[in-house]
Amino acid sequence: MDYFVHPTAIVDTQDIGKGTKIWAFCHIMDGVSIGDSCNIGDNTFMESGVAVGSNVTIKNGNMLWEGVTLEDGVFVGPGVFFTNDRHPRSPRLPEASHRYQDHSWLSPTLVKQGAAIGAGAVILPGITVGEFATIGAGAVVTKDVRPCAVVAGNPARQKGWVCRCGLPLTFAGGCSRCHCGRKYSLQNETVQIV
Repeated sequence: MDYFVHPTAIVDTQDIGKGTKIWAFCHIMDGVSIGDSCNIGDNTFMESGVAVGSNVTIKNGNMLWEGVTLEDGVFVGPGVFFTNDRHPRSPRLPEASHRYQDHSWLSPTLVKQGAAIGAGAVILPGITVGEFATIGAGAVVTKDVRPCAVVAGNPARQKGWVCRCGLPLTFAGGCSRCHCGRKYSLQNETVQIV
């Protein structure tokens, strides 16, 4: 085995990349894919249909439901809440069971490369979080997040911009230079690396 699974974890999938670590009391269902060099914290649950890229960090106490995709380098803080159904009902409820005969109810969530989600954030279904964006702790994300944007609050609103390294950016005349050396331009509410 090229990956580590803690003895208390239940791991039903074989699709796990080299160097990945899955810690205590996790349950990873069959049909989940996890890339290389990931760290999956204690008490994490992943439902069938979850896709996790490489170099992803998922802190303790997370539940990822069908339709959630985390691209490479994503960070998920502790206790983040993902959702996947805009109009949830129990599939066992006779009045709603017809809705669950296929997957038309499913609203997938995509967290793009390098994005970070703070502790206790809530990500509503059908959301795309842009590359290298940062979601503040406790934020309730109700709409898509731009690449390199910082959002916080309930509902989450944009508060600024962030470098790929995670440090805040300050723009003057449409330009910014991070302490790490990367340069950015801001045009039409879009940040691009120069």
